[in-house]
This record gives sequence, structure tokens and C-alpha cells, in this order.
Amino acid sequence: MSHKDTSLYAARVPIFPRRVNGKFRRLKWAIMAVTLAIYYITPWLRWDRGPNLPDQAVLIDLANRRFYFFWIEIWPHEFYFVAGLLVMAGLGLFLFTAALGRVWCGYACPQTVWTDLFLVVERWIQGDRNARMKLHNAPWTGRKLRLKGTTWAAWLLISVATGGAWVFYFADAPTLARDLFTLQAPPVAWFTIAILTATTFTFGGFMREQVCIYMCPWPRIQGAMMDDGTLTVAYRDWRGEPRGKGLKRREMAEDLRVTGPQLGGRAPLIPMPGVPNTKTTPRLSVPDRLAQPGDCIDCNACVNVCPMGIDIRDGQQLACITCALCIDACDQVMEKVGRPRGLIDYVALSDAPREAAGGAPVSAWRHILRPRNIVYFALWSLVGVALVFALFVRPEIEMTVAPVRNPTFVTLSDGSVRNAYDVRVLNKNGEERSFLLSPSLDTTVALSVEGAPGQIVTVPADTQERVRVYLTAPPDAPATNRDRTDLRLWVQDLSSGERARVDTNFNGKDTP
Repeated sequence: MSHKDTSLYAARVPIFPRRVNGKFRRLKWAIMAVTLAIYYITPWLRWDRGPNLPDQAVLIDLANRRFYFFWIEIWPHEFYFVAGLLVMAGLGLFLFTAALGRVWCGYACPQTVWTDLFLVVERWIQGDRNARMKLHNAPWTGRKLRLKGTTWAAWLLISVATGGAWVFYFADAPTLARDLFTLQAPPVAWFTIAILTATTFTFGGFMREQVCIYMCPWPRIQGAMMDDGTLTVAYRDWRGEPRGKGLKRREMAEDLRVTGPQLGGRAPLIPMPGVPNTKTTPRLSVPDRLAQPGDCIDCNACVNVCPMGIDIRDGQQLACITCALCIDACDQVMEKVGRPRGLIDYVALSDAPREAAGGAPVSAWRHILRPRNIVYFALWSLVGVALVFALFVRPEIEMTVAPVRNPTFVTLSDGSVRNAYDVRVLNKNGEERSFLLSPSLDTTVALSVEGAPGQIVTVPADTQERVRVYLTAPPDAPATNRDRTDLRLWVQDLSSGERARVDTNFNGKDTP
């Protein structure tokens, strides 16, 4: 066997999908508009958090290790919120794939969205499928250079805007934009924009379906999420075969009346039950059905509109992203030839025998509301509810206490024992607050703060303050003569009265 036969990679053949209209194409337009608007506009939204905090609604502040999302602020020790969102994203992907196949890939994946955007620009400048194919195969002339150059220039502008929008999430957008235009932005911003510009330009303009086939792992994972009950884009071969068009269809029909059907093991052709059709086709008797060619007229409309360049009539394929544009194209053709819509549709493979035998299609909701999908939804909802609960019950102030271990304690001249602690007080409010530190009320241990009057610690807005705290037990206190005594430290917001606590221990002399 030659190397060519065993190669796992095929060189890209340019694909020129034809424009199509229909409900799924309109849905893709809507999703593309919404997702692109969210991506490009979000960094410019403002949210007032107070005079000392950033007013960008969504900001990933790496310098201060903070993530802002409107009224929500995530600190480094609260990364479990981000982890929970990632878990929800994974469960959501499993849920949608198990129920509706690769709808994420077909409608909302960034590679799909930006490829669609690049195709719109390409079609607007160069024309539809036939014009683009003719231009591609033509020799390089002034006209071809002008059209191709204009297309690439538009792609490059989109790519620059894409990379620029991304860096705006990590700094104040107006300030960074001004620094970029005045060439005063930090090198990391330029480097990030350059990388994202190059990848967007290459992936969306030239690699396209190759990214989905060779770079993305999801096409190979999806098989574990799907089964015969999953709704996915498929061709009803029992209805469409044997296919043909024009004179070939008439000859095929005559042959079938004389010799009987030759369907290669497929079920005999019957009209599609339960599918509305503006041009009603009368229900045929069994002998008449067997003497008819399939509904597919072999026009290749489904192939011509496919952005992946595949033929859905060949069955389920790794390259199919279930964008459903083939459904729109096929439905238009079926309308023109007076046949029912739905030759290509969202169907479950388990329904094929029933439909081929003349039974009504199973409701889509019966496929969606299956036990496995319900379990996925329940887990997804459980994680979401847990995150919301954790968000609303988290305290506005927090404190961490780390005992100083070298030395573990110090004996003072009067016999008292002193322990030192590094205490961090976290103020999540948008204004400066003063906090009172105190030990448990049922102890004789005294508390003092290094460099601060009494037991008061002042913490600036939305930050944390580290202080050295001393706990001193008198000579006759039980804690002085014990090896270790459990102790609780309290912090109280003097403005709101809110309190937080941390359990620690006090080291004594352990005198017998």
C-alpha cells in the first residue's frame, strides 16, 4: 500500500458554497449577529462600581488578579466560580450534542461564525458560487488581483478588529484604544493582536473546514455523545432513492414499472407521512409506489451549499457540522418539483424503519426528552444553582490567618506568652472600611496590631491588607501553660457590622 493510500491528511480543495435562503440560514444569520455583537461591543460597556474601582462592565484584570463581570467580582481564591462555569459549558455541550448533534459546531462555534462572516465578504465582493469558481480557475489578471486583493484586505481588517477586541477585555478599553492609536500600548498588546489577527485571517479565510476536520478534537469525541436516537441532519434515503433527474428519471420510472424496484437493499419509496406540503402529493398504493423513482432529483443543491463540501446523501460523516443549510436548499427544490419537504431534515436514525414502513415520524420532543438528556440537564442545572447560591452567600469581608512558626511563641519578661500571626483582611466593598480584630470572647488572650492603633485595621476599597497581629496570654492563663489551645479570631466591619471568623491555635509553654 502506498503512502498516499495511508495518509491521514488530504490537501485542501477550495470550497465555494452557494448562498441559500431558509429558516436555518436565517437562524445562523441571527446567531452570527448576536455573537459578533457580544464579542465586539462587550468591552465598551460601562458599569459604575465606585470612584476607586474600574468602570468596565467585563474586565479580566490580570495585574490585580481580579475578574469583573457587571456587578460580580471574582477574586483569585474564588476561582471555583470559573471552574464551575467551565463545567457547565462542558455539560451544556454534552447535552446539546446528545439531543441535536453538533449544533454548537454548526451555529455558535467561533470558527463557524468567523468563517460565515468571511464568506459573506467574499460573496459580496466576488459573487456567488459560480462566479467565485470561475474567478478561482481564471489566470491572474488585473481584475482577479483586484477582487482577491479587496477580499483579503477586508478579511485582514476583520482579523485586526478581532484581535483588538480581545485585548480590550484585559485593560480599560478606551485607554488601551488611545494607547494603540498613539503607539504607546505595551508590547504584549501588540503581540497578542498580531497573533490573533494571523490566526483569524488564516483559519477563517484559507483553512476553514480543515480546522474542523484536522485541528478540532470534538468531531472525534461527539460519537460518544450521540446514538440512534439523537436528532441530526440526515438524508432520508428510503424516500430519495433511486435518484435521478430529467430524462433519466423518466427512463428509470419506465424500467421500474417493467422490472420492479432495484433499491440495493433500501426500503421501498413511500411519500413522507406527516410533513406539510403546499403542493400536496396524493398517497400512492404499494404497486404505484414501487413504480416511482425517488424524490431526490440529483440536483446537488445540498452539496453546493455545504460549507464543508460534503454530500449529506453519503450518510453521517465526521466533517458534517449539522449547519442544516442542506435542509434549506433541499426544501426549496422539493417545493419546485412538487414533492414534500423534509427529504433532508433533522431526523433520528432510529426512526428510519418506522418512516420507511409508512409510520408517522416521532415527535422531536420525544427524542430530546430522553433519560440521558434529562440527566445532563439536571447536572447542568445543579451546577448552575450551586454557583448562584455560592455567589449570593459569599461574605463581603474575609480574613486569613497564618501563624508565624519561627519562633512558635515568645516568653515575655513578666512570664506572658506571645504568638505572632500574619493576618490578611479582604475588603470587597467599593469604599475604604475600618475593621475591628478581636479574639474569642471567652478567652483572656489580648490582641494587638503592629503599627495600628488598638485593634483597628483600615483597608482600602476592593483590596486586601496584610498586618502582623500579636496575641498575648498572661502568666496565669490556661493557654500559657498548654502546648496548644484552640482559638477563634473575629473581624468586624465597623460600618456595616458584618463579621467573619477564622479558627487557629495558640502555642504555650506546655509546663507540667
